[in-house]
Amino acid sequence: MEFDFDNVRAVQFGVGKDNSDEDTFHCVMVDNEIQEALVTMAKDTWVAMGDENNSGEPNRYEPSEKHSSREFLFIPLEDDLAVRLRNLHRAINLDIDQSALDDVNEMFCYFAKFTDEEGRTLTALRRAIQFKGVLKSRLITFGTDALKIIEDKVFKLDNDFDLLIDNEYVYIYRPSSFEFAGRLKEAILEAVGGNIESLQSDLPFVDFDIIEEYASSRPRAARYLASIRSQQEIARIDRQNLIETCTATGVEIQETYNGIVVDEKSIMGFLEVLDRRRYEVNLVRDAPEQYRAPSRTRLR
Repeated sequence: MEFDFDNVRAVQFGVGKDNSDEDTFHCVMVDNEIQEALVTMAKDTWVAMGDENNSGEPNRYEPSEKHSSREFLFIPLEDDLAVRLRNLHRAINLDIDQSALDDVNEMFCYFAKFTDEEGRTLTALRRAIQFKGVLKSRLITFGTDALKIIEDKVFKLDNDFDLLIDNEYVYIYRPSSFEFAGRLKEAILEAVGGNIESLQSDLPFVDFDIIEEYASSRPRAARYLASIRSQQEIARIDRQNLIETCTATGVEIQETYNGIVVDEKSIMGFLEVLDRRRYEVNLVRDAPEQYRAPSRTRLR
């Protein structure tokens, strides 16, 4: 990431609100002390991200993976799954609304937008859980000789952010917050058509019509499609090898003039094959074993 945390010249703070089907983002004026705290939060988040993986480098976010609660991941800002966050990062002249904090039930996140001395921008976002939760608590303050209930609304910043966004990537620290803030379920379902079109071009010998219809209303299948499309070697899949792998792992297919047609009951199995999650092990003579991988890490 090319951003100078030690030389930040501008800081904006704001909240994201979920009004039915429309997302709105509002800036709220904050003083210098809060601005400095936000910069520290962003810097600490970047350091924590680097400490999360042994290599210090992020892995690409894959929608079909079961990621840990905290994991250093990235996804290109131009990815279809990053639309909501891309819109926030690129938004300019957001309205300033000091009343945006009045209705916390509509608030799904708070964010900060930073600009360094070189004019580079960075957006940091945190899911609004603790930030809102404090409002439901009774807080006390130390007076001169007695404890007193705080009557005003009190907002508590967290110690770090869930994700950071620059002009190229979304850097993810908490995958579940990325999925929530990015409305990933909706984004993945909306991306089915584009993913199918791309896969059809890469694998012209597969009939994807029934798969598209199936995945358009099933988030898990849609996640597999998004993951498969992101693989660089998808276009190198060999037709005969694909047929043999399906046969070996119990995926029912037929070969027709339209190409390989997958039985509806085997669609998820077929997607698992393409996503490298179904495999066969031959350790016992004449007794091959078929397995499904809940997660996968390529060894070489």
